[in-house]
Parts: sequence; structure tokens; C-alpha cells
Amino acid sequence: MRAMTASPELFASLTDDVVASGSDTVPVATPSTGETLHELPRSSAGDVHDAVARARLAQLAWARAGFAERRRVLLRAHDLVLERRELLLDLIQLESGKTRGQAFEEVFGAASLTRYNALAARRVLRGRRRRSGVPVVLTTRVRYRPRGVAGVITPWNYALSLAAMDVVPALAAGCAVVQKADDQGALSILALRRAFIDAGVPEALWAVVTGEGSEVGEALTDVADYICFTGSTATGRRIGEKAGRRLVGASLELGGKNPLIVLDDVDPEQAATDAAYACFAAMGQLCVSIERIYVHRAVARAFTRALIDRLEQAKLGSSLDYGSDFGSLASAAQLARVEAHLGDALALGATVLTGGRPRTDVGPWFFQPTVLIGVTPSMHVYAEETFGAIASLYIVDSEEEAILAANASEYGLNAAVFTGSTRRGQRVANALEAGNVNINEGYRGSYSSFAAPMGGMKQSGVGRRNGPEGLLRFVEPVTISAMTGVLQLPRTGREFGALEQPLLLLAWVLRGIRRR
Repeated sequence: MRAMTASPELFASLTDDVVASGSDTVPVATPSTGETLHELPRSSAGDVHDAVARARLAQLAWARAGFAERRRVLLRAHDLVLERRELLLDLIQLESGKTRGQAFEEVFGAASLTRYNALAARRVLRGRRRRSGVPVVLTTRVRYRPRGVAGVITPWNYALSLAAMDVVPALAAGCAVVQKADDQGALSILALRRAFIDAGVPEALWAVVTGEGSEVGEALTDVADYICFTGSTATGRRIGEKAGRRLVGASLELGGKNPLIVLDDVDPEQAATDAAYACFAAMGQLCVSIERIYVHRAVARAFTRALIDRLEQAKLGSSLDYGSDFGSLASAAQLARVEAHLGDALALGATVLTGGRPRTDVGPWFFQPTVLIGVTPSMHVYAEETFGAIASLYIVDSEEEAILAANASEYGLNAAVFTGSTRRGQRVANALEAGNVNINEGYRGSYSSFAAPMGGMKQSGVGRRNGPEGLLRFVEPVTISAMTGVLQLPRTGREFGALEQPLLLLAWVLRGIRRR
């Protein structure tokens, strides 16, 4: 195992950047050993209000700086993220327990989306002429005004990349950010922020607070001009209700019970290898991970055998190198949730095809990747999001049956289809009720396409991150119309009478030449 880049001194330096006026701290453990990694300061509601006030002042200058300056700073941040990748990889692994490869996906993704937003912001958000109601007489333009201070609430599971998906487009759009970081991912976020500060982002423009959601999260959603939240559907509903009462915008990426359809024309070995990663990357602790597998009966035996072989041969570990295939659950609470779902399913008649046991020989919260069969609607694991280390396998007899089963969920975040035919894959993808659909890949195709929108349907959330849609979240469109002076619009009955026929003629001419 390579030497660790991070150190206790670095941890202390990073946590000094948390906006916290008191001396209270909380110990944060590393999943690799269960021992305390560092002490994290606790913010208060007052700290949130102070951070937002300072961010508002910084945002005024940042918005006036213009697209070219923001582009320069963000591209420099992109470079620093890549230059500091070893440190960021260490911190992600130490906090989350995931493998080096899955940590690299986060760092590479954060850099890529930073580059996209830096280069796309001007094209997406610059002012444009629009056709006016009365051509020649009026001109109309639309400009985009930054919303102000975005409140970003991020989870622990993909702390760095999910933070970047909300923070970076907000900065590119000219907004400030106050972010509530989860305790388990704070170091990764603070190190990412440090790279952006060193690139030229004003310190007050991106503030990080920590603490209980009931105090710090509530305070942030009370005062932010726009709210970004990634987390559970239950919490997302409460945040959405508050945003609605305040009449501020919100984007909410929530839970998923994501399906994978394995059709009868696949290579079973290849499909099983891809399915294993789709289900158990980050030990399934990812909103877009696959939890339901629907495999066609014609290939079910070969696919199941290959999936079991792949998972039983996989190496579990969290060493700071590329030697492990799958990592650890992130906490004792995550382990308890997985064991509760498994115990309930087994008590009600499900069968373990592979896995189903803790791996304390590797670390305190490791769990063998588990695949169940015989799962029924009476079990928690059937419809509830497990968010870790368990997938359920179902055998189907047709493509249509698989589609109906995949769509029979209150969630609609991610879905996947494995097939030997791209055309067939597109047909199935078009029938699936999910905001993101992947063909011959579990989730990484859509997850890494930063120029395309990402988000959920049904109970999986509202709004979209990434792409032009992700930038447009953070601005208010303002329509500005001006009289040209060529002709005065009618104001009196006589003037309306005189202009009725010319305006009707104009309407018919525009219809004839198909002008909008």
C-alpha cells in the first residue's frame, strides 16, 4: 500500500475553514478501521446566517466580474483538482471506505464538470434577443440574473463529486454558495474548496458549515435564495415544502430503487461483470446504484452463475491503491441498515445466492456483496431503497414483463438495460420511467455526461443538475422590451381602430412565412 498523502496536521488545517464560532467538535471515524480520523467543528444557526451575509457581499463582486473572469478562475481550479488528485483520493477513501478506483471516478468527474461549466456558462447564460410581440415596433431581450446565495446540502456517500455538481454551476452562474457538508464527507469537500480558493474564488463566496440538519440545515433553507439537496425522499419532501412556502426554487435529487434489465441476447459473462459493478460500486451506497435485476429466463442460469463467480472472486478492501474491487460500508449505521433489510427478507422466505455476511476480517463495516432471490412485496428490500450491499434478482419471461416490473416503483431515478442490440436497447430505454437510462452500463454513462441533465422522476426528485439545465437553476430570466420609435402602440379606442387591420395583416403574414 502506498504512503498516505493526508496527515492529522492537514485535517486540522482543512477543518479550520469550517464556519464555526464555538469550540464544539464531533469525532469522525474512518470506515477502514472504525477509529477516529479527526475532530470536526460544529456550526450553529448563527454561523449559517453570518456565512450567508458574507456570501451576499462577495456575490455582488463575483457577478460583476463577468463570464471571462469566472471562466479563468474555474479552469485554474480544474487544473488544481487534477494536480492535487492524490490528496483528494486519500481523503475520499479515508472518509467513505470506497476503493481507489471509485474515488478516482469522483475526482475525475469533479474536474470534468468544472471544465464543462467554466466553458459552457457564457454560451448558456449570455443575454439573447427574442422575437418581440410586434416586430419592428418593439425589441425584446432576455438576460439572466444570478439568484444570489445558493444553499447546498450534500450527503456523505459521494461527497466530493455531488458537491461539485451543485457548487460549480452555481459559481459559474455568478452565485455564491453556503454548503452544509455531511460530517463523513467534510474533509473531501474542504479540500476541494481549498483548490477553488487557491484558484481565485473569494473565500466568503463558498462557505462550508457542518452540524445537525435540524439546526444548521434548517437555518440554511430558511435564508438561501435557492436550495440544492441530495438525500432521502422524506427529507427532500420537507425541504421542498419549505421552499414552496418561501417561494424560492429548489432542485432535489432523492432516493432510488434502480432497475437493471438483462435481455436474452447478452453475453452472460460480460453482463454479469457489468452488473456486479453497477450494484456494488461504493458498496451500493450511491443514489443511482442498481438494486433490482430483471434477467430473461433464457440467460438466467448462465448470468446468475457468472454473477456469483464474479462477486465471490472480488477483493474487498480500502487500501490506498488500486488493489481492491469493492470497499466498505461507510458507518455502523449503514451496516445495521443492510443487516436489517437482509434479516427481514430471510425471515419472510428470500434466499441468498451469494454474500449475506459481514466481513469483519477486512474491516469493521465491510459486508460481502449480497444477491437475493425469492424477494416478495412483503419484504422491506422489495420496494424500499437499501442503499448498500444488497441487490435482488428476478427472472422474467419477456421484454415486456421486465419493463412493467422495472416501472412498478414509486422511484424513477436511474435504470439500465443490457442487450446485444443497440436498437433494442434504445427501444427499451424509451419505455423506462426514469430520469436517467443507461444501455450496457449501470449508471456511469449518464452520471458522467456532464453536458446532459441528471435527475429523477416520481419520488426520486425534482429539477436537474448538469448540462444547460444545471446552470439555468441558478439564474432568474429577466425579459427587457423596448420601443423602437418606428410606431407608437395604440392607447385609445380610435388608435386601436386604426391599427386593427394592419396588425391582423401582420399576424397573417407571419403565419404564412412561419415566423414565430
